[in-house]
Amino acid sequence: MLRFLTRRVIGAAVILVIISGVTFFLFFVIPADPARLACGKVCPPTTLAQAKHNLGLDQPVVVQFVSWLGGIFVGRDYPGLGHCPAPCLGYSFVNRAPVFETIIDRLPVTIALTVGASVIFLTFGVATGIIAALRQGKALDKVASISSLVGASMQIYFVGTLLMYFFVYQAHVFPQPKYIPITEDPVGWFGGLLLPWIVLAIIFTANYTRMTRSTMVENLSEDYVRTARAKGMSGRSVVLRFALRGTLTPIVTIFGVDLGTLIGGAIITETTFGLQGIGRLSVRAVDYSDLPTLMATVLVAAGAIVAMNIVVDALYAVIDPRVRLS
Repeated sequence: MLRFLTRRVIGAAVILVIISGVTFFLFFVIPADPARLACGKVCPPTTLAQAKHNLGLDQPVVVQFVSWLGGIFVGRDYPGLGHCPAPCLGYSFVNRAPVFETIIDRLPVTIALTVGASVIFLTFGVATGIIAALRQGKALDKVASISSLVGASMQIYFVGTLLMYFFVYQAHVFPQPKYIPITEDPVGWFGGLLLPWIVLAIIFTANYTRMTRSTMVENLSEDYVRTARAKGMSGRSVVLRFALRGTLTPIVTIFGVDLGTLIGGAIITETTFGLQGIGRLSVRAVDYSDLPTLMATVLVAAGAIVAMNIVVDALYAVIDPRVRLS
């Protein structure tokens, strides 16, 4: 296991370096001049030259990339702007602050939204899928299948706006969605994120219900499950010890991808409810052409997905004894 994790971490580091190189090229070579964006619409040539020097844009592209990559480990000095301590992901010429500080400030919002919604859609999705598989062909199975199809067809901005209108502004069932640090007010933190959790969970629950049902139905027809039943094991033991364990492998796979994606930024959800997380930050970076911030959010999303893939691969050996990591 240790050897496997070491190889995967090294491979992940290589992947992130490649992604950082691609994003650096896309955001600093192809788009408009970042120095002119930092300088403003009315920018004399001398001021523009000074802005390029302050941002390090007067150096070759390879030197810029190496300097940016080194800043992640040892920090970097920006003349006229100040020192960016390690890990330095660049200096935002819009916020006039190191990008890493902004990411750290927004990350708790995205993590809280991701974790809360994940608990809901994973619990309800898997439970509903199991029940539907055990009641295959019956009314409950049909209701679960239709509901999951309807849920998967919904869009967050539509469901979120609709539920906010009826349950926040009309019925006053839920408080206004907002983020309050859990250390300041746990009750306010829970209430402010409850509706975004529910809306995000509605979309994802449908996928997990369908995936769990189809996999569970397939596993219930396997030889080892029939053998366990023939030996006189109870129905609950057969489902929990055998059928469910085989079902968890694809569930863990898609959950790892979904969790990494959400940590990288639930853009539509955060925008719909006005939550200032990583997704909202990336949208603002696009609006203001804040290239360092935009590149940092891309790397955060890529890093989250790569990290979750490593965790998923390690969990395979725990869930399925047939899997051996070498």
